[in-house]
Amino acid sequence: MTTAIRTGTLCDGTEAPPRTNVTLLLDGDRIAGILPGDVQFEAERTLEAACVVPGLINCHAHLEVNGEPDIQLPYLIRTPLDRVLYAAQNARLALRAGVTTVRDLGAADGTAIAVRDAIARGEHVGPTILPAGRALCMTGGHGFFIGRETDGPWDARKGVREQRKAGAACIKLVATGGVLTKGAVPGQDQLSEEEMRAAVDEAHTHGLRVAAHAIGTSGIKNALRAGVDSIEHGHLLDDEAIALFVQRDTALVPTLAAVVCIYENAASGAQPDFVVRKATELYQRAGTNIARAWRSGVRIAGGSDAGTPYNYHQNYAYEVELMVTMLGMTPLQALGAATASAGSLLGVEAGVLAVGRPADLLLLERDASADVRALRDPRVVVKAGAIAHERA
Repeated sequence: MTTAIRTGTLCDGTEAPPRTNVTLLLDGDRIAGILPGDVQFEAERTLEAACVVPGLINCHAHLEVNGEPDIQLPYLIRTPLDRVLYAAQNARLALRAGVTTVRDLGAADGTAIAVRDAIARGEHVGPTILPAGRALCMTGGHGFFIGRETDGPWDARKGVREQRKAGAACIKLVATGGVLTKGAVPGQDQLSEEEMRAAVDEAHTHGLRVAAHAIGTSGIKNALRAGVDSIEHGHLLDDEAIALFVQRDTALVPTLAAVVCIYENAASGAQPDFVVRKATELYQRAGTNIARAWRSGVRIAGGSDAGTPYNYHQNYAYEVELMVTMLGMTPLQALGAATASAGSLLGVEAGVLAVGRPADLLLLERDASADVRALRDPRVVVKAGAIAHERA
């Protein structure tokens, strides 16, 4: 089917100035043309919007969890089948909210891989999913309950090979402690630089990109020197780390919502004390540190760590808003981080609206380049040229 979309403002995902009064022509699952609004055209269907933007790309999510206050509890009381059902539900919720591509960075029992495949076969509705399988962590390390415990460089290589065999599209390493695992210290190293270098070498040999959970200063630099493609979180980075980021052109996925949502809900009393304490410490430093990194030229890609406490898959727009309020980005820059920059990091065609690119896009009621809050409730979500959601 050919579809025409008339829009007052078009933000193409790059930092190019928005275009006004244009018409997008969609042919099947691709963009066939971007025309001035007064040009005549033929289409089987015509839609109108105040603003059109690319579908959002969330580079860091955990589809099998739902934002529960205690993240480890689901892994104690739910079966693998339960987690597959929740992952499928969260994929659908994310798509309805405008997220057309998701990278799942750690799931037990292949749940995200199974949902990815079901969506690709047309058996379920959801975004394009790039799953990492199990995260590679040290024995007893952060996230061990969804991880593949790893000791030594050759075992790290084997862990990569196992995830590839299971169907992973990328690899996740755990370089430091984290907030949600009891006893894990965010600033403390876990996997060594040598272990991560072996894993990165193995992953890159097979064409898999590597993300590293890294909060602590030393662990961030270990992961950068090991050659990872992105640092997830990065909240305690320093000037030396910033220089390494720029030198290696490594992306930073700041996951601001992960700490902000915990901090904002600290008074609920439902979260473990150790989670609130660690997240509060990071909240007090993350914005300043990451804003400095961004101003210094570090490439930012959007990712929210969706599924962590009070950080819901359907609320990814909040992460984009935080990039404006906490980092000082303009709305257009924050939108670009969650579209074009995110797509570049993941190695996908989505994220930019241009002729020949995938027809993944959102129809909005307001101009997102003027107010990024326009992303909160898209009127229409188009995935691969088809309407995936239309608000009544």
